Amino acid sequence: MGSPKPPIKKKRTFKYWTGRIHLWLGLASGILVFFLGITGCILAFEREIEDAVQDYRFTKVEAKPLLPPTRLKAIADKALPHKIAHSVNYQSGRTAQVVYYHDSPAYYFIVFINQYTGEILKVKNMDDDFFRIVIMGHYYLWLPPEIGQPILTTATMIFVFLLISGLILWWPKSKAARKQRFSVRLKSKWRRLNYDLHNVLGFYMSFIIIFIALTGMIMGFQWFSKSVYWLSSGGKSMTAYEETFSDTTRTAPLSLNAPAADVLWARFVKAAPGFKGSYDVHIPENAKSAVEIAINPDPSTYWQADYRYFDQHTLKEIEVAHLFGKLSNASVADKLIRMNYDIHIGAIAGLPGKILAFIASLIAASMPVTGIIIWLGRKKKYAKTKLIEHHTNN
Repeated sequence: MGSPKPPIKKKRTFKYWTGRIHLWLGLASGILVFFLGITGCILAFEREIEDAVQDYRFTKVEAKPLLPPTRLKAIADKALPHKIAHSVNYQSGRTAQVVYYHDSPAYYFIVFINQYTGEILKVKNMDDDFFRIVIMGHYYLWLPPEIGQPILTTATMIFVFLLISGLILWWPKSKAARKQRFSVRLKSKWRRLNYDLHNVLGFYMSFIIIFIALTGMIMGFQWFSKSVYWLSSGGKSMTAYEETFSDTTRTAPLSLNAPAADVLWARFVKAAPGFKGSYDVHIPENAKSAVEIAINPDPSTYWQADYRYFDQHTLKEIEVAHLFGKLSNASVADKLIRMNYDIHIGAIAGLPGKILAFIASLIAASMPVTGIIIWLGRKKKYAKTKLIEHHTNN
């Protein structure tokens, strides 16, 4: 008998190296992708779940005048002394909300007040809210934002590459292979079923998952957000958001029977009887602040809101150049950035969009798990093959 022939080395193809990179990046980022997918599933129906279990969010519409913003703020201030109110929210059929949010010192409270009677229905510390806690994990991994956000956004960027490389690896070479790779064979053995779940479901949902991942990157990386804006605007730079201020040289009081925020809010309410959307009124904190009123015709999303700014001393409207101004003034690139969050959670397409976002997040969470099972199976198979070759050659 002659000596055994040395094994023939296979040529390292593009698909081979794609597979190796796909494997190692998948192992490196898998746990974070799983975490983002699971928390994304939890957050998909946040609003619907809150509405179902928190009855204090609703107040029956009555044929009575609404209490003005400054009155609601004054009531809420008694419940939260030494806190600064951020905004007062009105929406037909829902309880008014006075929001207290501040970076330093950090706090976030919402006071729910009956907008007709002034009765406080709930004072909620959002730091103790379940969904708020999940959001902080989903955005920052419960770490300081400057640490947690880059970690999770980098994992998201790697996941986008994994989705693209996965499509390259999955793409069938022949017609016969195509017939097998577009369906999950439920009656097959569990290893084959796991393989199909990883590849076939990943293929069908990959484009939705990519949209979710890319919108996450827009929120997580400033350079990526600016790049998307630059491309969608035809080479223009995004105008940075700047706080709008009143003219402090015009501090003489106006001959009004109410504070500026109340007068402006009342004008909008009177101009749109039966309005079903929401008003967010930002009451000036000092003589320099402007009055901001956000009018959103569809509170289930955010992108359509008109953000209006007014000098508190003259009531004159202040025009802004950044994207958080009037919707009618927004460019295509502005609207794309405005839509980003609504696209990310699927709300842009209503309930069907949220259902798709939930399914996509669930499949995204499953892919690291099914991928590791495939890798362990191949590793075991490779070890078994090497053992057989060893016994054969000896």
